[in-house]
Amino acid sequence: MANLKRQRKTIDGIDSQILGLLNRRAKVTLDIGKLKKRLNASIYVPDREMEVYKKLIAKNKGPLSNESLKAIFREVMSSALGLEKALKVAYLGPELTFTHIASMKKFGSSVAYTSSRTISDVFSEVEKGLADYGVVPIENSIEGAVNHTLDMFIDSDLKICSEIFLEISHNLLSKQTDRAKIKKVYSNPQVFGQCRLWLESNMSRAELIEVSSTAKAAEIASKDKSAACIANILAADRYDLKVLYRSIEDSTHNVTRFLVIGRTEAKPTKKDKTSIMFSVRDKIGALHDILTPFKRYAINLTKIESRPSKVRPWEYYFFVDLEGHHLDPKVGKTLVELRHEASFVKILGSYPVGNEV
Repeated sequence: MANLKRQRKTIDGIDSQILGLLNRRAKVTLDIGKLKKRLNASIYVPDREMEVYKKLIAKNKGPLSNESLKAIFREVMSSALGLEKALKVAYLGPELTFTHIASMKKFGSSVAYTSSRTISDVFSEVEKGLADYGVVPIENSIEGAVNHTLDMFIDSDLKICSEIFLEISHNLLSKQTDRAKIKKVYSNPQVFGQCRLWLESNMSRAELIEVSSTAKAAEIASKDKSAACIANILAADRYDLKVLYRSIEDSTHNVTRFLVIGRTEAKPTKKDKTSIMFSVRDKIGALHDILTPFKRYAINLTKIESRPSKVRPWEYYFFVDLEGHHLDPKVGKTLVELRHEASFVKILGSYPVGNEV
């Protein structure tokens, strides 16, 4: 017991030192906030965020894991953002959707969050200056692209400034404990797609009802004992639901990628990604000619999607993610040649590569 008391006293002393250093850091943060205001600079700087994490991980000798270290400093930096400005982040809501969880993973708990009903509303909040940043889903490892988000970039001038990867786990929640008595299952359409095989094997008699979000599904299921929902585990606590089955997704590696959108973009970090969109002229070999500059300058494409333009029949926009920042010389030369071949080219943003899970 005497040894335990000594160790606890040591911990108390270390905590006091940490507290002093955190407040010292906060005072410097306030000075930085004043400088940024004078320079009209962005409060959230994705490239600086990446630099901080990179330096800390390089110095980390344990026993703290790198993930634990990042979680701690995520909240430290979140507090700093809150000190510099009352930052507001819009997300596809309501609360406890995966987009909300991804937002908190990126920005921490010290900024203000505002729930938006649709992806269009998230873009609108940021475009009107009612939110500083927005978080929207862009693709899932099982179900593919979120087309609504892709379509929004056609007319929007907002920039992608960061990306977030979130491992997704789905659970069957209900007030009802007897699976045979569940007549309806509520969830988001993409979630049903990610749990298709499990539902066919285990809930084939239940009606699947699509709603706007997993959180909305949980709210409905909380009021109907013959209903269940598929949602994340946090929704069980919020809506007082029982967890009937855990991790019912068809793939063990179910990851959704989210984008942070804002009015400014990140500076180069030497480990970046650029998202662009373009359309091609109506001629034989047009897409081949478009892709040739990427091969010539050895630019790796990590994603390519097509969407109808909705202006003329059979006209398409292509969305491409490529490695590198648009200010990198090789990427810059590629984009110059791309503009000669394409009828339309738009840079959606360059940003630090996110950590995949």
